[in-house]
Amino acid sequence: MTDAAKTPDPRRGMPSPELSRAEFTARFLSAYQDPAFDAVRAALDEVAAVAWDGYIKGRKSPVTRKAGPGYADPDYDLSIDWIAARAAIEAAQARHDDARGPLRALLVNGSSRSEHTCPGEMSKSWRLTMIAEEALKAAGIETNVLDLARLASEYGREIHPCKACFSTAAALCHWPCSCYPNYSLGQVHDWMNDIYPMWVEAHGIFIVTPVNWYQTSSSLKLMIDRLVCADGGNPDPTLTHGKDPKKAKAVELAGWDYPRHLAGRTFAVVAHGDVEGAENVRRSVADWLKSMKLIPAGPDAEIDRYIGYFEPYAVSHDALDKDQDIQAEVRIAAEELARAMQARRDGRLASTDEGLEGPRQK
Repeated sequence: MTDAAKTPDPRRGMPSPELSRAEFTARFLSAYQDPAFDAVRAALDEVAAVAWDGYIKGRKSPVTRKAGPGYADPDYDLSIDWIAARAAIEAAQARHDDARGPLRALLVNGSSRSEHTCPGEMSKSWRLTMIAEEALKAAGIETNVLDLARLASEYGREIHPCKACFSTAAALCHWPCSCYPNYSLGQVHDWMNDIYPMWVEAHGIFIVTPVNWYQTSSSLKLMIDRLVCADGGNPDPTLTHGKDPKKAKAVELAGWDYPRHLAGRTFAVVAHGDVEGAENVRRSVADWLKSMKLIPAGPDAEIDRYIGYFEPYAVSHDALDKDQDIQAEVRIAAEELARAMQARRDGRLASTDEGLEGPRQK
């Protein structure tokens, strides 16, 4: 199954999303509805014309350089954005591996709610994240908080959707993701190149998520999907000459070693709801982390609870104020994570799957 004759052709047949120039220009200029832009309409039309040229000619990565030594094809032109993202991950991995450095925990606030935009109020997830951070700091852990609410409240802060390259072939999914930025499509401001190093440098992960319609929040799910490249992703885009699907299929069929870039880190999860779905969300997040070979921190570090069960949303923060038990449980989960991180560094917490690889890859 390794010769070109046996490599399947990519399946095609979906309708083209290509816009006409008029459609593109209208969509591009729709960001400038404020009458304050009226004085510069002519200049904006010129910018739109340049953007159209980049779009119709497909200039996804307009600034590149040769890959150089260490890559399968040193003469391949790699995006400077990807090169910078790769360097950030390598630096983060060095910090993670330095036994003389501090133990680091990444705390993820999975709620989109914030007082800095439409909801006008902080989330309970944020408050629980702060409780966990306080406990981790008290245990001597260096912390970093990833507040996904900024996707809804901060200008230009975006996580673009996963394009599902892995489903075409494992090798087509690059580590870190090379799908973004895509300047020709205006898919910029992607936060993931900052988020990947946060995960890589961390020794422990603490995720707090609300239940949104039986699922995690859309903000958290965007990050989860984009972390697919951290589990089996290809660290050398020149192997596939960028996004060449047939080359990627051939590489996978020749034998893919499925590198697990986040394996061995420990984790804790808190899922909270108001009516239903908390247990399923907690399980889905924990199962996802375990599928990437992260290690559960302990028996009390995976929590699903209801806060203000069937009470009015208007008093949900009051319900959290009264619920001292959930606050104590979050502190215990954080303390278990801190202990697991230290035990992992000391060699007292073994990952029992090390050296074992199942016969089926995802």
